[in-house]
Amino acid sequence: MKIETAEQGAPGRVTEDRIRVLPNAVVVLDGVTSRTRPPNRNGGWYATGLANELAHLINDTDPLTDVLARAIANLAERHDLVPGDSPASTASIVRWNDDTIDALVLCDTPVVAFGQSTRVLEDTRLEDLRPDPDILRWKNKPGGYWVAEADPAAGYQARTASWRRDETTCVIALTDGVSCGVSEYGLFAWDELAQLPLGDVLDRIRDAERGDSEHKRWPRYKTHDDQAIARISFRT
Repeated sequence: MKIETAEQGAPGRVTEDRIRVLPNAVVVLDGVTSRTRPPNRNGGWYATGLANELAHLINDTDPLTDVLARAIANLAERHDLVPGDSPASTASIVRWNDDTIDALVLCDTPVVAFGQSTRVLEDTRLEDLRPDPDILRWKNKPGGYWVAEADPAAGYQARTASWRRDETTCVIALTDGVSCGVSEYGLFAWDELAQLPLGDVLDRIRDAERGDSEHKRWPRYKTHDDQAIARISFRT
């Protein structure tokens, strides 16, 4: 098998996305900065801490929702994080053994599996609520959207899927700074991301965004976002 990664921050800033490659898993996180954060505790800080917790906890058997919930709880306890006033992170996890590939998605960091068909695991609850001008009031609440923060209950709200390894050629996990190239900009089909050089994918998205700097073609609240993508090829 082969694991490839690519990432870059939005121009002029340090990325808050994180990729962690483990012996039998890959974790992709998109840090979210709290409005009232201390200067040393931004979304990147939280995503790094969550990646560290997940690296210690991921094993071959425990449900990924349990693993994520424990990681959130451990990080919150270690740093006295308060629900509603903490940095946070989206999360995707891909874990494999000889027979099965397990995937988890919390918030807008999708996972896509390729083989005889293309299977997209995504969590659209945040996107579904975007028309609300006060969207933060729905964070980690029933009927709202869920993100890894200081409440371990969020781990059990993640979307999950499992696929047979012998029917899967490739899996990608990516933050919304890359998935927008498919879901919003229409630059690629999902299948193309199974084959294109990952650096080219990031660059093409950046070029498209620079060409729409006034956000008229693709309405959005910022011109560029951090970008991270991991691709696990099970047949090389």
